[in-house]
Amino acid sequence: MRTKPAEGYNGAGVGPFALPVGVSLALVAASLFSTAALAGAQGQSAGGTALDCSQIQSTILGRAVSYCAALPADYASSNKRYPVLYFLHGMFEDERSWADRGGKEILDALLAKGQLGPFLMIMPDAGKTFYVNSFDRKVRYEDFFVQELVPYVDQRYRTIARPAERGIFGISMGGYGALHLAMRHPDIFGSVSAQSAALLPKFPDPLPTTGRWSFYARILEGPFGSEINGPYFEANNPLTLAEHPDTFRNLKLYFDCGDHDRYGFDAGNQLLDQILTSEHFPHEYTLREGGHGWDYEDQYMQYPLLFEWNLFNHANALASAVPSRGRSK
Repeated sequence: MRTKPAEGYNGAGVGPFALPVGVSLALVAASLFSTAALAGAQGQSAGGTALDCSQIQSTILGRAVSYCAALPADYASSNKRYPVLYFLHGMFEDERSWADRGGKEILDALLAKGQLGPFLMIMPDAGKTFYVNSFDRKVRYEDFFVQELVPYVDQRYRTIARPAERGIFGISMGGYGALHLAMRHPDIFGSVSAQSAALLPKFPDPLPTTGRWSFYARILEGPFGSEINGPYFEANNPLTLAEHPDTFRNLKLYFDCGDHDRYGFDAGNQLLDQILTSEHFPHEYTLREGGHGWDYEDQYMQYPLLFEWNLFNHANALASAVPSRGRSK
């Protein structure tokens, strides 16, 4: 296993934060201690998360989109607001895969141990969209996500509706989608985590008709054209977006991948690390021992969840330490 935190990271999973004027380190430390203690107490005493599965009617897509929400154990009995983490599933999965394949058990175990505090998780169904607007504009999933889904979630659930306490996390195709959406919309998402992200360098021209590249072409032809449009693929590729970190300078970013990823996505993830490092963009990247799929997630999903919770906790501490900022109502 190779662990590589990027420049400026302090090892705590929250990166280099600048304190607001007038906020002392002691005050923030005290607030962090109190929220961490609260997380532990809630995790030890609370039961598991509760699933709320429903649909949102999308005008942009012209159909209903299914989703599941994992609600904190005390959600129904309190009037508190919570951070929210969007989870994006992989290819051939849907909104229930996270719960059905073991994600809920991983989250509940971390909560029970007091390693995480309460936050909402939202799992929308995305089919095979790669979470982008399709080249032919017939399936504008990205527009649906940022223009309809996020506002709907903030209205329906008691979220803290600000980027610092709204993160996005995905695996495989969902890892691609999480990076893509967060890099393009840092005004919506303050943090992003990805595991085994389906990152591919430029397509060879001509495209091979056999082997791994033939497989890539089949799964990408929906969102990127029946004959893949190279410029459109490049414009949406997180590897391309990463070359312009000035457009997402405040985004907190974590990703990891298995060193024996059967689709070869470890090469793309290592390239992303190289690009971000060359741009001196703070991030956290780890090449782990393992493959691709839910066996990998069973071993390592805890790390992005801890990364996101640390950021939520930090944002909570800063908000508590600076009364003038307040919390979203």
